[in-house]
Amino acid sequence: MDHLNPQQRAAVLHVDTPVLVLAGAGSGKTGVITEKIAHLITTKQYSPSSIIAVTFTNKAATEMRERLRKKLEAKAVRGLSICTFHRLGLNMLHKDGEYIGLRKGFTIMDQSDSLSALREIISEQNSAMEERVAQTMISNWKSTFIEPEQALAESSDDQTRVAALLYVEYNRLLRACNSVDFDDLISLPVKLLRENPEVQERWRGGTRHLLVDEYQDTNAAQYEMIRLLVDKFGALTAVGDDDQSIYSWRGARPENLMSLQTDYPNLKVIKLEQNYRSSQRILRCANEVISHNPHVFEKKLWSALGIGDELRVSICRHGIDEAEWVVAEILTQHYQKGRRFGDFAILYRSNFQSRVFEQALREKQISYSISGGNSFFDRTEIKDMLAYLKLMVNPDDDTAFLRCINTPRREIGPTTLSKLGEYARRSGSTLFNACHSMGLSEILSGKPLNRLQRFANWMTLTADNAERGNAMDVVRSLFADMDYTGWLERQCDTPQQAEKSIANTEEFLSWLGRILVDENGKDVPLSDAVSRLCLHDMLSRQEDEANADQVQLMTLHAAKGLEFPHVFMVGMEEEILPHSNSIEQMALEEERRLAYVGMTRARNTLTFTRAKSRQKYGELMACEPSRFLDDIPADDIVTLGEAVNPDDGARKVAGKQALQGLMDMLAED
Repeated sequence: MDHLNPQQRAAVLHVDTPVLVLAGAGSGKTGVITEKIAHLITTKQYSPSSIIAVTFTNKAATEMRERLRKKLEAKAVRGLSICTFHRLGLNMLHKDGEYIGLRKGFTIMDQSDSLSALREIISEQNSAMEERVAQTMISNWKSTFIEPEQALAESSDDQTRVAALLYVEYNRLLRACNSVDFDDLISLPVKLLRENPEVQERWRGGTRHLLVDEYQDTNAAQYEMIRLLVDKFGALTAVGDDDQSIYSWRGARPENLMSLQTDYPNLKVIKLEQNYRSSQRILRCANEVISHNPHVFEKKLWSALGIGDELRVSICRHGIDEAEWVVAEILTQHYQKGRRFGDFAILYRSNFQSRVFEQALREKQISYSISGGNSFFDRTEIKDMLAYLKLMVNPDDDTAFLRCINTPRREIGPTTLSKLGEYARRSGSTLFNACHSMGLSEILSGKPLNRLQRFANWMTLTADNAERGNAMDVVRSLFADMDYTGWLERQCDTPQQAEKSIANTEEFLSWLGRILVDENGKDVPLSDAVSRLCLHDMLSRQEDEANADQVQLMTLHAAKGLEFPHVFMVGMEEEILPHSNSIEQMALEEERRLAYVGMTRARNTLTFTRAKSRQKYGELMACEPSRFLDDIPADDIVTLGEAVNPDDGARKVAGKQALQGLMDMLAED
């Protein structure tokens, strides 16, 4: 542990009582967590299977796992659980879900499936409620452990009552289909532990140490899950930073850090204040901005990396001017100072701000990447294949059934499906089981009935073969039998598009093949593999791999956890940062934390930009500078006036500089 500073070392060695590691931005918290796990296994002789480390993203979990593999022998890592909250919840439900009524082989309904189910229920009830509004309200109820009947009983207005009625039907559908949604992966394990003392004791007894990363981002349900897994004298390492809590819109509660002192009276607090990322000047300014927020735990970041460059503020005439100045500056630094495009990040408060920067980058032919693009799982062909796998392992999944039944087309029309759905509801059956029912012939006959029965029999036989034989071979045969590749070729507009879609299906099947074998070479049940794929889909939609040499564009929320040599924070104006909604609601603390997060992403240089005016509601309106700029010490900042903006003359200068830089590079070759 020679490479650790005294505070990091103290956090690693403290195992006797619960500990809160208050880890500032860039203070090496991931290294502390991995060192502590290694210490527990090698020095304290803990069994790896008795240690659980919980993170918020697959990316963070993978990084932690890779670091440990470099430090420890393979057998020392085997059995160690490093996972997201939702993966931990899934593991608990796989092991003990029958205690709360889940059957083996349950499936996870993703957000789009959940919306589709709600849309059907809304249509059935002739409701006018928008499905996304209903989904949000139901999610909030689940995260605070309010059951459907309780939500209905406590509804105080028409909208809440309508949403509660939808919640009742939606939950009934989930249970009938033996499915869970994303919120259930936390709320149901909490219910499991609360209602079954023997299960809780078994999980507590098997967990000798629980480590939780990004503790400030936990919501009420996640906090309760931790509390039930660790008794008040238990071994818990919570790592977090209240100054980086920026997810209140999805239920995160920074006050959970403070609650630790109440729930764990013998809690020890260790502060990591040395930053290994940014210059002293950047940290001094960030500290000054965040100091205006109230704090229970006071801390101040410092750096040994030198004073660094002054921070800059560029005042631009309007929004387009702002984008052109930033891009011209990136181009100039690229050619004059040899900086890679991948070293630059443009951070903004809201997604709508990206459009003008994209346009300016395209005009200068600069490659860029926007975080939050489409997930691999958003592609039609992947959603189709995943639906078939879901139906194979869980015939009760009506949502998967409806996607599969006419993909490819089987001449089963809406009238037939409507009659099937009516019969299934009347008989209390799922759509798939209704296809096998003798009573279905009372309302369907001839070709429609035969097509439904043929599909159901084929899927049943396929599922049986997968259970008895080589699951991967059966899955490949499934898609070959329906000529899914031919279907894609007919659906795609161009041969190139078809080729790409077919390549995606091969990538998906290869991935499935790897998941079907565990790290010890043993076969994994198809149902477990499908659950992992579904969960990976939901957790990794925002975890795109960035190209090595592209300017990075992203929101301040998406930038958390990342770092860049050179950062541009754009739109530093009132009503943008801080956002107008936060100003109206007097909720400025989180906006200030957003500014702090953006500033602490920068390693070497940090530049703010703002516009004097912007187009709003079709008019050019004056803009006020962000109040957060006023908090930055005058000695640490230089303001670039309007004269530096890229009018025609400045653009020509930048163009000449870029051309000269290119000629110099060619001359060297």
